[in-house]
Amino acid sequence: MNLLPKSKEDFSQKEYWDTFFKKRRGKAFEWYGEYLELADNLHKYIKRQDIILITGCGNSTLGHDLYDVGYGNITNIDISPVVIRQMLAQDGKDRPNLKYIQMDALNMSFENQQFSVVLDKGTLDALMPDDKEETLAKIKQYFDEISRVLKNGGRFVCVSLLQEHILKYMLQYFPSNNYMFRAVRCFEAEKKAIENGESSMPVFMVVCTKFSSLPRKVLELNLGSLEKMQRYEKEEEIISSIANVQNASFVCSGLKRSSIGEENEVVLDLYEPGSKNPRFTVYVVDVPPQHNNSQYAGFIVPEGREAEWLFSTKAGRKNLVRVTKHNRLAIITLHRGQKYESLDAVQKELSDTVCNLAPSSLNVKKIPFLSLGSDVGHRTIRYEGNSEFSGNYVIEDVITESGDRYRRLFYTSSQLVIQSEGKLRSIKSRKGAPKEVVDLLYLSCRHHVYMSMAAYVACRGKRKVNISVIGLGGGGLCSFMHKFIPKSNILGVDIDSEMLKIATEWFGFQQSDRLQAKIQDGLEYIKEAAMNGE
Repeated sequence: MNLLPKSKEDFSQKEYWDTFFKKRRGKAFEWYGEYLELADNLHKYIKRQDIILITGCGNSTLGHDLYDVGYGNITNIDISPVVIRQMLAQDGKDRPNLKYIQMDALNMSFENQQFSVVLDKGTLDALMPDDKEETLAKIKQYFDEISRVLKNGGRFVCVSLLQEHILKYMLQYFPSNNYMFRAVRCFEAEKKAIENGESSMPVFMVVCTKFSSLPRKVLELNLGSLEKMQRYEKEEEIISSIANVQNASFVCSGLKRSSIGEENEVVLDLYEPGSKNPRFTVYVVDVPPQHNNSQYAGFIVPEGREAEWLFSTKAGRKNLVRVTKHNRLAIITLHRGQKYESLDAVQKELSDTVCNLAPSSLNVKKIPFLSLGSDVGHRTIRYEGNSEFSGNYVIEDVITESGDRYRRLFYTSSQLVIQSEGKLRSIKSRKGAPKEVVDLLYLSCRHHVYMSMAAYVACRGKRKVNISVIGLGGGGLCSFMHKFIPKSNILGVDIDSEMLKIATEWFGFQQSDRLQAKIQDGLEYIKEAAMNGE
């Protein structure tokens, strides 16, 4: 049975809806969730004493559901006489005060300021399939009629998918006409669609409150489950925030339907509402399905471990999926600068997101989580600073699975790349108290081992050798060779004076007669050294 329009423009045609409702033979058709999924938000913005107009009611049960819970003054209108006759036949006897009128919402015959609430569930989306000039003229007429029949202090409540052209026009029209603009996400409607096996796009409830005048625009948005609204200064910020949610939903929908493929992965940053800094990063990784593998799980990387090869590289993450014997993993890293109460709290916070990334064939409501231990990990930020050459940086101490402690330097522009690393060891201070210092005999990189061995071999049999290291970093290589090759003079060259400060204050680098640092461009230093025959 063809119940969907041949083209999206058909949604705005009266003839289409007459045919639609005849074919459904009175069976209710709900756009964007039923009353139960929308009830929390509806009751928040619509009061029982309100005088309510529902535009484009169709054969939705929303009107009589509200009526049955005490909303006694509701008028439903629809352009289709077919559906109005159906609804009068259905509700006329049991709900005699629930009004149904055949009327065009673009040309209503009601008095000015007759209603305190105008409720639209899917009507705007049907009327506005595009942003063509004739469509915009029609929608302006619709909004003008809503403004005319709505009292001051009244609310236009619109349940919509908020496609970009719809959202832009709403933000263009309502705030400039003395309306407070607020949009909230309807999570329960989305969850219901997912439970029913449907592909759910984010559903929003827009509440535009009419004032006689507003001194400034009021733009609010709540995309999370928190009660607190986030206020925005610019319409573009709301458009961008909602677009991010919609794009993520497209990704989740695609992940449910199909595999990513052997060579690819999907990466999502998760933010708290109103925050500009990500709280989590999720890597969704698939491998070719194996019959004996578990199908899907979430894997939480403990704090401070995200820069390790297994978690920071595509090859490492692919290997993690294989060794855990899963066909798909959602690998979650935790960001510095955020607070995480416990592993259980993180799992609870992520459960809905991880569930939404599961393949559709996995018919469970609770997804298992894996990790490397029983806690969320340990990360202590010791210092944050700025380099003229490399930007913002952070120095942090972390504890690995073996219990070893490391100090690491990261540039915030490359948060998964360890720039310098030192291993910490505990010693007793002069007063006998334990004290942590950087172990100067530790090399963090294998290539540093090879470089040191090559330098040692080159120096063997010579009384004194000068060694220049281009790029001081945390000074670990210079400090190691200073101890490992006692007959050498070590010079660390770096263009960035901030690196010398970092090496000295945080990584145990100490200059002496045999260990020096020079602040100079490495290329310029090499040229000068060559010219001087060094």
